[in-house]
Amino acid sequence: MSPLTRPTHLPTTPTRSRAALAGTAAVAACAVAATLAGAPASATPASGAVAPATAATVTGARAPLTNLAHLDFLGDRVTPPRQPGHTTYRAAADPSFGVLWTYAEPDGDSGAYKRIGGGTYDPATDTYTQGAFNADDVSRAAVVYLRHWQQTGSATSRDRAFEMLRGLAYFQTVSGRDAGNVVLWMQPDGTLNRSAEPVELPDPSDSDASFWLARTVWAFGEGYAAFKDADPAFARFLRDRLDLSVAALDRQVLDQYGRYLQIDGRRTPAWLVNDGTDATAEAVLGLAAYVEAGGPATARRALARFAEGMTALQAGDTRSWPFEAVQQWGLSRSVWHAWASQQPAALSRAGDVLSRDALVRVAERESGTFDPWLLTTTGAVNGMLPVPLERNQIAYGVDSRVQSLTETADAVANGLDADAAGSRGLRALAGMEAAWYFGANASEQPAYDPTTGRTVDGIEADGRVNRNAGAESTIHGLLSMLVLDAHPDIAAVARNGRLVARSQLGVLEGEDAATTGAAEVVTPSSLWTGEASYSGRGYVALGAGSTATMRLPDGPSRIVMAVVDLQPGSTAVTTFSAGGRVLGQVRAGAVGPQGASEALGALLPVTLRLPVPDGAITLTATTTADGSDTTRLDAVMLQPEVTRAVIEGAGAPIALVRNAGGSSVATAVSLPGAGVARVERFDGLGRPLGQDTATGSTPTVRVAAGGFTVVRR
Repeated sequence: MSPLTRPTHLPTTPTRSRAALAGTAAVAACAVAATLAGAPASATPASGAVAPATAATVTGARAPLTNLAHLDFLGDRVTPPRQPGHTTYRAAADPSFGVLWTYAEPDGDSGAYKRIGGGTYDPATDTYTQGAFNADDVSRAAVVYLRHWQQTGSATSRDRAFEMLRGLAYFQTVSGRDAGNVVLWMQPDGTLNRSAEPVELPDPSDSDASFWLARTVWAFGEGYAAFKDADPAFARFLRDRLDLSVAALDRQVLDQYGRYLQIDGRRTPAWLVNDGTDATAEAVLGLAAYVEAGGPATARRALARFAEGMTALQAGDTRSWPFEAVQQWGLSRSVWHAWASQQPAALSRAGDVLSRDALVRVAERESGTFDPWLLTTTGAVNGMLPVPLERNQIAYGVDSRVQSLTETADAVANGLDADAAGSRGLRALAGMEAAWYFGANASEQPAYDPTTGRTVDGIEADGRVNRNAGAESTIHGLLSMLVLDAHPDIAAVARNGRLVARSQLGVLEGEDAATTGAAEVVTPSSLWTGEASYSGRGYVALGAGSTATMRLPDGPSRIVMAVVDLQPGSTAVTTFSAGGRVLGQVRAGAVGPQGASEALGALLPVTLRLPVPDGAITLTATTTADGSDTTRLDAVMLQPEVTRAVIEGAGAPIALVRNAGGSSVATAVSLPGAGVARVERFDGLGRPLGQDTATGSTPTVRVAAGGFTVVRR
């Protein structure tokens, strides 16, 4: 199954499978522009139900942030026609069950919302080319209700979780060759739509393992753990469905256990759901809950093997792409996206349940190295391809980081090497990520409204807001709010609703450079290579004896990452210099064989040995090569060695400073407010190195090599 079929959704709508990233930057921009004032693209009719302009009012500084009103509004009940291979718990006694509408858009200027399905609507048949309800959102809504019930004791949430799980079970195919797999879409009358339009793979949607199977395992696993004692009969039903799901994963994914793919020289496990750690992580969350609650050896084995496979996709270091992140797509070395980036959360849970410290260490490295980089350069952007082309941000991405940081912090505080102090740094990072919901974003407006429970569908890099509030955004906003309600210290940081400062990841396009000699600007018919995307208009091909000179913006010493389409066998070597010194070289052939990847070569950021010196005005690339070989220079990314982000608002002002250098540094940081500031230093795992205090509006703080420092009033 290929993840490269164009998705029927875009970053501002529910993410069913890994994005088909061809041309996503332009396509996403068009889709967002279309939805900023109205419905999701191609979804036109409403179900007729309209949410009130204002739901439950939340007052008081310590009132719960979690408000289920809008999620409840998206919910519905359906009584499906008889369909072979599909049934649910006590279907004969109660043939109806809970489902969830996919989208919601403002209903005029009243402040109310109306519910919408996915795809083009046919009023004559009351059907959509996709459907009204989908397994992805029903499964995750069940997780929200389960966690709310477990956290608050709400009987209403228990009942809603029960009904959502019954509804989800109906999507699962229980007999035949596809037993255990899950149909994605359902029409308003309960008829399953196995082959939606536009097509998403697998097609039919229950013909192979999928994101929606992974999310079904997530919901069933947490459901089994919650209902095991509360309703043993229902828990037994969920256990049977989990075992059916695990059997499907065993025969379609884990049958490849122990086999590796070569992806442009990287050894990649062949046993990941949908070829990625993104879907696999969400299955692992459910498997961990199931195993912890007493699930069988088959579930434990699946959990261990999936977790093992995920760890293989961690790459980079403090200075080099992707900065210790576990990448999502196993078939590309070039892509990272914030949505579905719960790998650290899943590995932390798996490490705890399986008593495997090594899994938690992988989560710690990503959380303590990658997250400070992300927070101080771009925020939880939707796509690095590898240049951050999709700079819009959605709740699914932000929540993935919040969940990951919190789970990793909890694993550090309560796990095998319990260290409560060691979790403080990661919890501060989680709060800074969650501040996006309260206005620390490009729009400078709250993305989540605690008086209605709505989360906006997306915020563009230029501050435009998609005011739709569909299921996915609502669900992940609420999952984050549950974390904040359970962790007051994280919530105190998150309430800071203004982003005061953030370092910038500068991008200089190769095709805009001043060139000499055998240099040619190449504008490909598609910027998408099959596994990555060129930025700008294309790239500059630098042949023997050519040069490319770029003017540098003013700024401090910066790390240089040359984004080059490396080609196996190329003899081209490009030397970069600035300020009278050589910064480093890129060997254009320094990549392994293509193997199973979608394109020959790999578009990768290559970090130069030395940073740009202070005061340098230009950066020059000089190439040597044999014959017609070239260096395909897409862009140059510039990152300060010391990066920072500062937020303030309803909470105490807080600053994060990250050091990518090889030795500790002392640096001044501007922090709003007055009084004594607490300074805490952490290494690249998020472990504490010491703390002290500072005074003044611009205190000087020390930051460890490869680590980060948190400063707060």
